[in-house]
Amino acid sequence: MTARVSIVVPAFNNAEHIEATMRSIIAQSFTDLEIIVADHGSTDATVARLQQFLADPRVTLLQTEAGGGAARNWNRVTDAATAPLLKLVCGDDLLYPDIVARQVAAFDDGVVLVASGRDIVDARAKPVFRNRGINGLAGRRRGGFAVRRTVRDGLNSFGEPACVMIRRSVLQSVGGWAHDEQYLIDEATYVKVLFEGDFVGIPVALAAFRLSAEQWSVRLGRDQASQATAFHRALLARRPDVVSRSDVRIGNLRARVNAVSRRAVYALLGQRMTGVTE
Repeated sequence: MTARVSIVVPAFNNAEHIEATMRSIIAQSFTDLEIIVADHGSTDATVARLQQFLADPRVTLLQTEAGGGAARNWNRVTDAATAPLLKLVCGDDLLYPDIVARQVAAFDDGVVLVASGRDIVDARAKPVFRNRGINGLAGRRRGGFAVRRTVRDGLNSFGEPACVMIRRSVLQSVGGWAHDEQYLIDEATYVKVLFEGDFVGIPVALAAFRLSAEQWSVRLGRDQASQATAFHRALLARRPDVVSRSDVRIGNLRARVNAVSRRAVYALLGQRMTGVTE
């Protein structure tokens, strides 16, 4: 019998945090799950630390050959899923116990994507920012409205994949996770999905996204802003019925401001992102 929800975990050199991630998945109050992990050629102890979880019959461990970037492993593990609803959880993030139950309950006819707020935490899972995300998108919204909102915000208003649940058939129909958006693989995919149906936002933190120094580096912040502005312009060209020139102008300005803010946060919180103490 097919499970109701597939939780898929693309793992890569996550030895420090993968056990906490897996425990947070297995501890879900909603238990009708299949849990698929694909390791992308890790060179640390990630695979060894995953072995203990294979005792749970819901857990499957796959191997993905090295290369191809994140999109390769995200699509590899997603392609192995069989449930109608899908949640991707990166190998260092955390789910709170009721996220799956609450997101499953939010799906209805025409809904293709559900997202919740999340806490942003440091290397030790201590909150840095609480209940971030959704940004005025609580409740059921038209997909196009949600897309326009994320463009105007100049950031990913839906959050990282751990905050999101997607109707798998729709994700498949739009070609899976975006291959050509290195820093926007999640947001670009959500946008494709939301052009196919409605969105539901749950304005409560139901997951935790773990910061790292690499994710918030100066160069990465600059590159992310550059890719975001190009993505907004491409959306305007493709769907001017949804995104206006004003939306893009405002969103691009905010994307650049967000990049500066990330650099400031990195300067203040760099030690908490690495978990290193003096």
